[in-house]
Amino acid sequence: MRGSVDMNFLFSLGELSRLVRAYADKQAARYGITRAQWAVLAKVERSEGMKQSELAELMEMQPITLTRLIDKLCDNGWIERRGDETDRRVNRLYLKKAARPLLGKLAGLRSELTATALEGISPQDAHRMLAQLELIKDNVRSAIQTTEQEHVKEQHYG
Repeated sequence: MRGSVDMNFLFSLGELSRLVRAYADKQAARYGITRAQWAVLAKVERSEGMKQSELAELMEMQPITLTRLIDKLCDNGWIERRGDETDRRVNRLYLKKAARPLLGKLAGLRSELTATALEGISPQDAHRMLAQLELIKDNVRSAIQTTEQEHVKEQHYG
């Protein structure tokens, strides 16, 4: 790799993210689903009964954007909204039976995408890289929190 880490790290990370998203979009289309819809299905599968507003926050998505995605998933018979027993303004999200086979296929697709991306990298190196990426995420999260705390102090005392 030519050039310094300082010059290439963020660019390479961003470019990798863009390429993986494009590849995942193309491959997910084989199953008649978008990557964004896939992400919603996966989150609902992990946390059935989640409020739609909680899912929007978790996915860092505008509620109206998520509503459109969920509308499409409902139309396709993969997700259903159920009212909350204590608050009628709240919708909770559940998978429908028809989503299960699709999620099985998508799990296989995820494995294919991962295998393609990690081709030529040993399992040990892949695990090491994943641990390093987690550390990088922690570093950035910590920096964001520190910046937010400093900003609050400046507003409070400034």
